[in-house]
Amino acid sequence: MKHWLKLLALTGVLVWSMPAAAWWWDSTPSDYAKTRYPIVLVHGMFGFDDIAGYDYWYGIPEDLRDNGAKVFLTQVPALDTSVERGEALLPQIEAIAAVYGKVNLIGHSHGGPTARYVARVRPDLVASVTTVGSPHKGSAVADLIAGSPVEGPVAGLANALGGLIDLLSGGGYNQDFSASVASLSTEGSAEFNAFAPAGIPTSACGEGAYSANGMRFYSWGGTGHLTNALDPSDALLLVTAAAFGTTANDGLVGRCSNHFGKVIRDNYFMNHLDEVNQALGLHSLFETDPKTVYRQQANRLKNAGL
Repeated sequence: MKHWLKLLALTGVLVWSMPAAAWWWDSTPSDYAKTRYPIVLVHGMFGFDDIAGYDYWYGIPEDLRDNGAKVFLTQVPALDTSVERGEALLPQIEAIAAVYGKVNLIGHSHGGPTARYVARVRPDLVASVTTVGSPHKGSAVADLIAGSPVEGPVAGLANALGGLIDLLSGGGYNQDFSASVASLSTEGSAEFNAFAPAGIPTSACGEGAYSANGMRFYSWGGTGHLTNALDPSDALLLVTAAAFGTTANDGLVGRCSNHFGKVIRDNYFMNHLDEVNQALGLHSLFETDPKTVYRQQANRLKNAGL
């Protein structure tokens, strides 16, 4: 009996002294997310690259890099039209592509149309576009605000917040909340889709073309609201979800509106902020970790030769 106890103790010491990557249940190879072209992350409204080391994409870039990916964070106006945001993104993509040839764009929320703008005007620089919780056919929340009596007062506060975020993150961009809302409304989205139709479903809730002009298209999104009792942002998203009535949504974007290209999944139990692992990584314990979803997408891109 004593021999068995000694053996178990020795085994325990050896296991706990091993690097995390060597654990028997961690079979993810170190190059699992090593895509041919770098992954470029494009933030949404009120977004940023990082503020004092705090990422908009909480923990996601680090996880991708740990699994072999080369990852770049970009910054565009927190609040502006899809076109203006795309114009701000374009020189950043040109600089990265000058070194690596092409990029794999991943955009969250308004970052989706922003990435699509670059794909529309410079498809030669883009290997793929993946959108996450993006309102490709508009958002009921934007429709509710646009042109309403509350738009003016809300715009004043929103522009001040956007300006503060921009200042802290060193963006140097002007902020225009009303322009953002107009772009993300049903009408504004339809106008943008006429300009950049690639990957947009032609049916109400179908998939779009999987590829065009040498680029691949993917998307995913969520339909959760209160996903973690410790996350105070969940309550706000539950309030905004009321704008959608009975339509499934993530608090800011409807389930069918997040469809673009190949739909990986449109109903993760995630709300709009869970989709980028916010806040502080608090998400449902009964759903896939958001970092895992990004890692799997990187592996999907790798296997496609991208």
